[in-house]
Amino acid sequence: MNDRIRRVAVVGVVLIGALVLMTTYWQTWAEGELSAQRDNAIQRVAEFKIDRGDIHAGKLVVARNHVLKHGGNTFYLRVYPHDKLVADVVGYSTQGRARAGLEKSYNDYLTSSNADLNTVLTRTLNSLEGKTVRGNSLQLTIRPGAQYLAQQQLGTLCGAVVALDIKTGKVLVMATSPTYDPNLIENHFNEITGKGAQCPGSAPLLNRATAGLYQPGSSFKLVTAAAALDTGAYTPNSTFFDPGYCVEFGKQVHNFADQNGPEHFGNVTLTVGLQHSINSVFCNIGKQIGALKILQYAKRFGFYSTPPLETPSEERRTSGLYNCDKHGKCRLFNPTHDYQVDPGRLAFGQERLQVTPLQMAMVAAAIGNGGVVMKPYVVDKITKPGGGTLSTTKPKSLGRAIKPETASELNTMMQAVVTGGTGTTAQIPGVKVAGKTGTAETGQGTINTVWFVCFAPADDPRYAIAVVVEHQNHKTGGEVAAPIAKTLMEALLKQNTP
Repeated sequence: MNDRIRRVAVVGVVLIGALVLMTTYWQTWAEGELSAQRDNAIQRVAEFKIDRGDIHAGKLVVARNHVLKHGGNTFYLRVYPHDKLVADVVGYSTQGRARAGLEKSYNDYLTSSNADLNTVLTRTLNSLEGKTVRGNSLQLTIRPGAQYLAQQQLGTLCGAVVALDIKTGKVLVMATSPTYDPNLIENHFNEITGKGAQCPGSAPLLNRATAGLYQPGSSFKLVTAAAALDTGAYTPNSTFFDPGYCVEFGKQVHNFADQNGPEHFGNVTLTVGLQHSINSVFCNIGKQIGALKILQYAKRFGFYSTPPLETPSEERRTSGLYNCDKHGKCRLFNPTHDYQVDPGRLAFGQERLQVTPLQMAMVAAAIGNGGVVMKPYVVDKITKPGGGTLSTTKPKSLGRAIKPETASELNTMMQAVVTGGTGTTAQIPGVKVAGKTGTAETGQGTINTVWFVCFAPADDPRYAIAVVVEHQNHKTGGEVAAPIAKTLMEALLKQNTP
């Protein structure tokens, strides 16, 4: 009998020990893991009892709360009064489909869960007193009027537009098409489609401005020209002979072809080569200075680094060379030897290059800013629930990409593109515009991805713009993207006119 009691006692002690161990594990070691799981129902219900902070763009409230009372509880559910206007930046916060955009990356601030001392004290006091916890609000750098215009200009085209303040790095416009209405995410998700956009696999939830990867085509010639000039290997007046092609690896690499065949210009300077976007000129530059030198300068502009924007990291892609397998899975490729890359095609923006519109806007902005790359940002300031500013974003330099004199030379060369080259459709009366077109072949017959990047006024640069439009049949960047950039630039300049 005593043995049986002893055995029962031993089993009991073991069970109690196991219970203590499991309790300790879940309360201590696994606590972080539990709280990190977005499907933690208790935490999510609790967050919807918080009066989440608003998000503002200019004078518009682009994200606010709808109060729902149920079973004696008050819940704050998100609504987006201006529908699609800044959906790809703001994102959404829902009960059933989690979060995206700034609603995700700034969730701590919007729910007053951030570690700021003032916020912690206020939240603690409200909780102790049984008051509703109120979140901090965000003020964005986005200009609503320009943002609306960019979306209107894209229309049913598939692509993106980014506009930056050259001196500060503020994101003034970040428009993408197709986009979506965040109000439909929770209960009408199936209604969110891109059937109205003129491109296959439209993916309306993709922020094409930061996560869309495209071949840059001739817009990348700005980076190649920067490397050529900054290293001293070439000057704007360096001469070339263009027979309509360059020879690489024993094969001809042709210039852009129209209905009369590949263009050919004969004796030209580097300035004329950029002005008329002559592939053979840049192909020969690539062969001369090498792929690694060009990529070295690309990195100075931000390539091979994920752009440091405030949106979630998974919503931003890195620009650079990519290797893709037979299943279409692509990985960033950072070569260590010149022979690993086709230097000629790299120099005019083909090869395996993939870039985002944000990155190309950063390239244009850096040239306009005398060679200095500014950190892009979209959150101007965070305000406290009771009023007053919690924090303000200060402009920050990411470093110098090129010498001031190189930037000045590129500025002049880019003006020639607009005054008498491939970008004449971007001309603005009374304003000097510096720009570069891009028409990237996609390998799908005559279907191109077209670009225009620019800044203005060229004699006192304030704004930089990048426009990309997908799936254009027989069209060029000068025909499609440049007019969009012109319209947006005119609006931005007008807004600053007294």
